Amino acid sequence: MLKTTPFTDIHISLGARMAEFAGFNMPIQYPTGIQEEHRIVREGVGVFDVSHMGEFWVKGEKALDFLQYITTNDVSKLDAGKAQYTCFPNGKGGIVDDLIIYKYSTTKYLLVVNAGNIDKDWAWCTEQAKRYPQGLTLENASDKYGQLAVQGPKATELLQRLTDADLSAIPYYAFREWSFAGIQGVILSNTGYTGAGGFELYFKKEDGIQIWNALFEVGKEFGLAPIGLGARDSLRLEKWYCLYGHDIDDTTSPLEAGLGWITKFDAKDFIDKEYLLKQKAEGITRKLVHFEMQERAIPRNGYPICDAEGHEIGHVTSGIMLPTTKVGIGMGYVQKAFAAKETTIYINIREKLIPAKIV
Repeated sequence: MLKTTPFTDIHISLGARMAEFAGFNMPIQYPTGIQEEHRIVREGVGVFDVSHMGEFWVKGEKALDFLQYITTNDVSKLDAGKAQYTCFPNGKGGIVDDLIIYKYSTTKYLLVVNAGNIDKDWAWCTEQAKRYPQGLTLENASDKYGQLAVQGPKATELLQRLTDADLSAIPYYAFREWSFAGIQGVILSNTGYTGAGGFELYFKKEDGIQIWNALFEVGKEFGLAPIGLGARDSLRLEKWYCLYGHDIDDTTSPLEAGLGWITKFDAKDFIDKEYLLKQKAEGITRKLVHFEMQERAIPRNGYPICDAEGHEIGHVTSGIMLPTTKVGIGMGYVQKAFAAKETTIYINIREKLIPAKIV
């Protein structure tokens, strides 16, 4: 049986095309279609059901030490009320998952992890927690929370109608726990996976329907629309945001994936530090790049990337035809010699080499 979110019945009633994603029955698109949903978020405001994401609480006197060890970014730089993008290195040079850490205090943090990795991440965290037999408590609260991402240039104005928290005073990658739509203790997080601006809301699952109904009542004048995972993917790819399981995984290092900016060697000791320092000193042999097709074609996950002679130099990890420009774009790993911007590469699509430019 597929898992459900507080909003599954609503998605079905709205005519969404549903499919399995990370073990959940999730809306892929609504009758309006991915192209229109993409446009709505870029120009107005849309709401995504992302209640399938995972939430772990990390508490205790050793919470900071634990997080410093199991993540690459410098958690000590976080102030209370701030969030941080980071990843779990896997001890073999790869990535267990990428995640966001929310700091409440030096003894209380919330970790938000990818839906498809909840069980794997929980097993990883509990195993690493054995280093700290005292002063550390972990809780997998994933089944207790719902999450909605309200995204787009009109998102903040809409949300402000439903809370007396000053949303303009919450900077990017910061959050407040506040009253929202009459519900106490809603986490209002100035984060998102679209590049269009907006907030992500975390709340107890039993409060989900009240929050959804309030959003759509106020949202009428803003043209608020529900958005599926199809447009979520096209939006994140247009912004060049990585998707775990495609652009990063247990075989890709943070340095290869362009995540050196969240890998803080000078700040602390952490899993894989020596491996990554060695890789940095010796130089990476492949790199994640972004490219645009030079002819009308869609690059898809797994397609070979070749040089002009047809020799394979890498592979596509994500790709779409952009709804906005009708240009095929993608991400993929290539040999470092081919990774410079403006380099022409070729995507092997059904044995035909289609030119693309690294951008």
